[in-house]
Amino acid sequence: MEENSVGQILISEPFMEDPNFKQSVVLICDYEPDHGTVGFILNKPLDVKVGDLLQDFPEFDEDIYMGGPVGHDTIHYVHSRGDVIDDAVFIRDGLWWGGNFEKLKFLIENKVITGSDIKFFVGYSGWSLGQLDNELEMGSWVVDTMDNNYLINIPSDKLWKSSMANISDHLAIIADIPDHLNLN
Repeated sequence: MEENSVGQILISEPFMEDPNFKQSVVLICDYEPDHGTVGFILNKPLDVKVGDLLQDFPEFDEDIYMGGPVGHDTIHYVHSRGDVIDDAVFIRDGLWWGGNFEKLKFLIENKVITGSDIKFFVGYSGWSLGQLDNELEMGSWVVDTMDNNYLINIPSDKLWKSSMANISDHLAIIADIPDHLNLN
Protein backbone atom coordinates (compact mmCIF):
# COMPACT_ATOMS: atom_id res chain seq x y z
CA MET A 1 0.00 0.00 0.00
CA GLU A 2 1.03 3.57 -0.49
CA GLU A 3 0.80 6.39 2.02
CA ASN A 4 -2.01 8.03 0.04
CA SER A 5 -4.16 4.89 0.28
CA VAL A 6 -6.46 6.36 2.95
CA GLY A 7 -9.83 6.88 1.29
CA GLN A 8 -9.34 4.10 -1.23
CA ILE A 9 -11.31 0.87 -1.25
CA LEU A 10 -10.24 -2.72 -1.40
CA ILE A 11 -12.59 -4.92 -3.41
CA SER A 12 -12.19 -8.64 -2.79
CA GLU A 13 -11.31 -10.59 -5.89
CA PRO A 14 -14.22 -12.67 -7.21
CA PHE A 15 -12.91 -16.03 -6.06
CA MET A 16 -11.83 -15.10 -2.53
CA GLU A 17 -12.84 -17.86 -0.15
CA ASP A 18 -12.16 -16.14 3.20
CA PRO A 19 -15.70 -15.83 4.66
CA ASN A 20 -14.75 -12.60 6.44
CA PHE A 21 -14.01 -10.87 3.15
CA LYS A 22 -15.86 -12.82 0.44
CA GLN A 23 -17.49 -10.27 -1.91
CA SER A 24 -16.55 -7.39 0.35
CA VAL A 25 -15.69 -3.74 -0.17
CA VAL A 26 -13.36 -2.30 2.48
CA LEU A 27 -12.80 1.42 3.00
CA ILE A 28 -9.22 2.18 4.08
CA CYS A 29 -9.36 4.69 6.95
CA ASP A 30 -5.85 4.55 8.33
CA TYR A 31 -2.48 3.61 6.90
CA GLU A 32 0.76 3.85 8.82
CA PRO A 33 3.79 2.63 6.87
CA ASP A 34 5.49 1.44 10.08
CA HIS A 35 2.42 -0.22 11.62
CA GLY A 36 -0.25 -1.36 9.18
CA THR A 37 -3.67 -0.62 7.80
CA VAL A 38 -7.19 -0.21 9.24
CA GLY A 39 -10.43 -0.26 7.29
CA PHE A 40 -14.12 -1.16 7.49
CA ILE A 41 -16.19 -3.55 5.40
CA LEU A 42 -18.95 -1.41 3.88
CA ASN A 43 -21.32 -4.16 2.73
CA LYS A 44 -21.78 -6.71 5.54
CA PRO A 45 -24.85 -5.63 7.55
CA LEU A 46 -25.52 -7.47 10.78
CA ASP A 47 -28.99 -8.48 11.87
CA VAL A 48 -29.06 -5.82 14.58
CA LYS A 49 -29.69 -2.09 14.85
CA VAL A 50 -27.32 0.49 16.31
CA GLY A 51 -29.63 1.22 19.24
CA ASP A 52 -29.67 -2.48 20.18
CA LEU A 53 -25.92 -2.47 20.85
CA LEU A 54 -25.35 0.92 22.41
CA GLN A 55 -26.80 1.79 25.80
CA ASP A 56 -27.81 5.36 26.51
CA PHE A 57 -28.02 6.08 22.79
CA PRO A 58 -30.75 8.11 21.08
CA GLU A 59 -33.38 6.25 19.07
CA PHE A 60 -31.65 5.40 15.80
CA ASP A 61 -33.12 2.62 13.72
CA GLU A 62 -30.14 2.04 11.42
CA ASP A 63 -28.27 -1.17 10.64
CA ILE A 64 -24.86 -1.79 12.07
CA TYR A 65 -22.24 -3.47 9.90
CA MET A 66 -19.46 -5.98 10.49
CA GLY A 67 -16.41 -3.76 10.07
CA GLY A 68 -14.11 -6.76 10.03
CA PRO A 69 -12.83 -9.73 11.97
CA VAL A 70 -10.79 -7.71 14.51
CA GLY A 71 -11.98 -6.02 17.71
CA HIS A 72 -15.59 -7.18 17.88
CA ASP A 73 -15.86 -5.39 21.21
CA THR A 74 -15.47 -2.00 19.50
CA ILE A 75 -17.91 0.29 17.66
CA HIS A 76 -16.72 2.65 14.91
CA TYR A 77 -18.46 5.03 12.55
CA VAL A 78 -17.74 6.64 9.21
CA HIS A 79 -19.75 9.71 8.25
CA SER A 80 -20.14 12.70 5.99
CA ARG A 81 -20.51 15.24 8.82
CA GLY A 82 -17.01 16.19 9.85
CA ASP A 83 -18.27 19.75 9.74
CA VAL A 84 -20.28 19.20 12.95
CA ILE A 85 -18.65 16.23 14.72
CA ASP A 86 -15.63 17.44 16.68
CA ASP A 87 -12.37 15.48 16.51
CA ALA A 88 -13.40 13.45 13.45
CA VAL A 89 -10.50 12.05 11.40
CA PHE A 90 -10.47 13.18 7.78
CA ILE A 91 -10.49 10.29 5.30
CA ARG A 92 -11.18 12.08 2.00
CA ASP A 93 -13.44 14.87 0.73
CA GLY A 94 -16.84 14.30 2.31
CA LEU A 95 -15.82 11.37 4.56
CA TRP A 96 -14.62 11.24 8.17
CA TRP A 97 -14.01 8.53 10.74
CA GLY A 98 -15.13 8.75 14.37
CA GLY A 99 -15.19 11.91 16.41
CA ASN A 100 -16.63 13.09 19.70
CA PHE A 101 -19.16 10.42 20.69
CA GLU A 102 -21.17 12.62 23.09
CA LYS A 103 -21.55 15.26 20.40
CA LEU A 104 -22.60 12.55 17.94
CA LYS A 105 -25.35 11.38 20.31
CA PHE A 106 -26.56 14.97 20.73
CA LEU A 107 -26.63 15.52 16.94
CA ILE A 108 -28.54 12.28 16.34
CA GLU A 109 -31.03 13.05 19.10
CA ASN A 110 -31.66 16.48 17.55
CA LYS A 111 -31.96 15.01 14.03
CA VAL A 112 -28.93 16.94 12.73
CA ILE A 113 -27.38 13.59 11.78
CA THR A 114 -29.55 10.94 10.13
CA GLY A 115 -28.97 7.51 8.66
CA SER A 116 -28.03 9.08 5.35
CA ASP A 117 -25.00 10.70 7.03
CA ILE A 118 -23.39 7.82 8.91
CA LYS A 119 -22.62 4.10 8.99
CA PHE A 120 -21.72 2.18 12.18
CA PHE A 121 -19.42 -0.84 12.39
CA VAL A 122 -18.70 -3.58 14.92
CA GLY A 123 -15.01 -4.35 14.78
CA TYR A 124 -12.62 -3.46 12.00
CA SER A 125 -10.38 -4.92 9.34
CA GLY A 126 -6.72 -4.69 10.23
CA TRP A 127 -3.50 -5.69 8.54
CA SER A 128 -0.09 -5.71 10.20
CA LEU A 129 2.97 -4.23 8.54
CA GLY A 130 3.42 -5.87 5.12
CA GLN A 131 0.38 -8.17 5.41
CA LEU A 132 -1.86 -6.22 3.06
CA ASP A 133 0.99 -5.73 0.59
CA ASN A 134 1.38 -9.52 0.45
CA GLU A 135 -2.36 -9.97 -0.14
CA LEU A 136 -2.24 -7.38 -2.93
CA GLU A 137 0.72 -9.15 -4.57
CA MET A 138 -1.24 -12.43 -4.44
CA GLY A 139 -4.17 -10.74 -6.21
CA SER A 140 -6.63 -11.03 -3.33
CA TRP A 141 -7.78 -7.42 -3.69
CA VAL A 142 -8.52 -4.86 -6.36
CA VAL A 143 -7.77 -1.28 -5.25
CA ASP A 144 -9.96 1.59 -6.42
CA THR A 145 -10.93 5.12 -5.46
CA MET A 146 -13.78 5.38 -2.98
CA ASP A 147 -16.99 6.81 -4.37
CA ASN A 148 -18.77 8.49 -1.44
CA ASN A 149 -22.06 6.99 -2.67
CA TYR A 150 -20.71 3.60 -1.60
CA LEU A 151 -21.08 4.55 2.06
CA ILE A 152 -24.86 5.02 2.09
CA ASN A 153 -26.53 5.23 -1.32
CA ILE A 154 -25.79 1.83 -2.86
CA PRO A 155 -27.56 -1.12 -1.18
CA SER A 156 -25.17 -3.46 0.62
CA ASP A 157 -26.17 -6.47 -1.43
CA LYS A 158 -25.28 -4.62 -4.66
CA LEU A 159 -22.14 -2.78 -3.56
CA TRP A 160 -19.56 -5.44 -4.40
CA LYS A 161 -20.86 -5.97 -7.96
CA SER A 162 -21.31 -2.21 -8.47
CA SER A 163 -17.77 -1.44 -7.38
CA MET A 164 -16.39 -4.22 -9.62
CA ALA A 165 -18.38 -2.88 -12.57
CA ASN A 166 -17.11 0.63 -11.84
CA ILE A 167 -13.55 -0.59 -12.49
CA SER A 168 -14.07 -2.46 -15.76
CA ASP A 169 -16.52 -4.39 -17.90
CA HIS A 170 -14.25 -7.42 -17.55
CA LEU A 171 -14.57 -7.40 -13.75
CA ALA A 172 -18.32 -6.79 -14.02
CA ILE A 173 -18.65 -9.99 -16.06
CA ILE A 174 -16.53 -11.97 -13.62
CA ALA A 175 -18.54 -10.60 -10.67
CA ASP A 176 -21.70 -12.02 -12.26
CA ILE A 177 -20.37 -15.59 -12.24
CA PRO A 178 -22.42 -17.56 -9.70
CA ASP A 179 -20.69 -18.84 -6.58
CA HIS A 180 -21.47 -22.39 -7.62
CA LEU A 181 -21.11 -22.90 -11.35
CA ASN A 182 -23.29 -26.03 -11.18
CA LEU A 183 -26.21 -23.67 -10.32
CA ASN A 184 -25.70 -21.86 -13.63
